[in-house]
Amino acid sequence: MTAPRRHDGTVTADGRRKDGASPSRTSKAAGTRGTKAATTAEKAARRDGRVRMTGKERREQLLDIGRSLFAQKGFDATSVEEIAQKAGVSKPVVYEHFCGKEGLYAVVVDREMRDLLDVITGALTSTGHPRELLERAAFALLDYVESSSDGFRILVRDSPVAQSTGTFSSLLSDAASQVEHIMGTQFKARGFDPRYAPMYSQMLVGMVALTGQWWLDARKPKKADVAAHLVNLAWNGLSGLESRPGLLADKPAR
Repeated sequence: MTAPRRHDGTVTADGRRKDGASPSRTSKAAGTRGTKAATTAEKAARRDGRVRMTGKERREQLLDIGRSLFAQKGFDATSVEEIAQKAGVSKPVVYEHFCGKEGLYAVVVDREMRDLLDVITGALTSTGHPRELLERAAFALLDYVESSSDGFRILVRDSPVAQSTGTFSSLLSDAASQVEHIMGTQFKARGFDPRYAPMYSQMLVGMVALTGQWWLDARKPKKADVAAHLVNLAWNGLSGLESRPGLLADKPAR
């Protein structure tokens, strides 16, 4: 009787392996070994701090890390290598999502600009007495400084890259345009020249913004006290406006 012919030197014609194991058992064993290997690799990745993420999750992770580093060190002192290292990925991953440090920074700035402008605009366009609107706007800015310190630090730093998406100065101009409508209405009601409303709006917003920058690091007095004093100076200063102001230096000496 002719012995069963072997195929490829491994499996005989009756479907048995050379070592007596069936192909199905071999496949199951290989699958088990593969699963164990994958599990081992996943555990190793977790131990190393590397987690498998979706594209969206990875993008958000890179934005969070970039935001933190830009706030701490500034744009110029932050490198793609450092961002990638903290994220546990290679540099090409950062370039794949943002085409480099500049692209990541632009997205971070754009998000912070929208968030801050939304809260200030929301406060200024709500209903209420003008003093209430001023209080809400001042409190909204200080709220943002307190809850999004990293974001505010990034905004108040000027970087050439930010020119394409906007700067803190352009954000203040947008806020001032909202205040301008309120100031214009008040000027007309009190017999003042409404042509000066845009200028006064810039003054008012600038005062609030610079106070916010100072409070970012000082954090004293309490937020509510800072807002109250801001409104005290701004509102009482506005209530005592002269319709035709002049300089003491221009007045003739007696």
